[in-house]
Order: sequence, then structure tokens, then C-alpha cells
Amino acid sequence: MTSVWLAGLPLIGGAAILVRLVTRRGRSGVRVMAGTGIVLAGAAVVLLVVAVHAGPAAAATGSAAAGAKAAAGAKLAAATSSGSNTAALLGAGIAVAGSTIGAGIAVAYAGAAALAAMSERPEVFGRAMVIVGLAEGIAIYGLIIGILLIGKA
Repeated sequence: MTSVWLAGLPLIGGAAILVRLVTRRGRSGVRVMAGTGIVLAGAAVVLLVVAVHAGPAAAATGSAAAGAKAAAGAKLAAATSSGSNTAALLGAGIAVAGSTIGAGIAVAYAGAAALAAMSERPEVFGRAMVIVGLAEGIAIYGLIIGILLIGKA
């Protein structure tokens, strides 16, 4: 596993250099990078859908396919529970990721407004930190939901 990461480091470094060179062109470079990101995200979703809908017999050929079908029939209950485990884990990941991203956006706006208010009136520090703390609570709620979903898996 470590060798895969070590082999991928030059690729990551090259991508970082490419991003830096493309974004130097200003707004047009940023638009190119945003478009590339959208295309890659769409391709990842398509790949995920194909991977989820492809069964284990899709890769098998010839007599191996017959053996895979017989094994799949014998282990139907295990496959069903494995599918529900996958769905629960995927749901937990989405819950944690979505709540963390939402909390980050909320803290960015609330924190900026709190700092602006505190620069004019330092006595509003306590109230401003409560608002920022409420925004951080969104991530904790998502983490709790993720833990509950993993417990169901």
C-alpha cells in the first residue's frame, strides 16, 4: 500500500505544478480548472454508478461465470447484508462530508462577521463566539449521524 502512495507522489506534484501554471493566466485559467474539476467529478459519479451496478459475475468469463453464479446463489444472504453495509457506510461518509463542508462555509461567514463586529466593539466577543460555535455544531451533528449509521452497518 505504501508503494502505491510513493508511486503517486510524482503525479500529485505534477498536478500541483500544472494547476499553478494554468491559474497564472487569471480568470480564464481558473475557469479551465473549474471546468476540469466538474468533468472529473461527473466521470467519478458515472464510474461509481457503474461499479455499484456491476455484479461480481461481470468480470468472470466462461466456466468461471457458472461457478460465480453458483457461489452467488449460495451466499445470497451474505451479499444482501454486504450491500446494506455498503449503503450505510456510504451514507455515513456523505453525512460527515456534507456537514463538514456546510460547517466550514458557515464558520467562514460567521467568523468574518464576528471579527468585523469585534474590531468595532470588543464587548461583543462572547455573543460572536456563540454564533461561531453554533456554526461548528453542524459538523458535530453530521459526525453523530455518521456514527449512528456505522453502528447500523
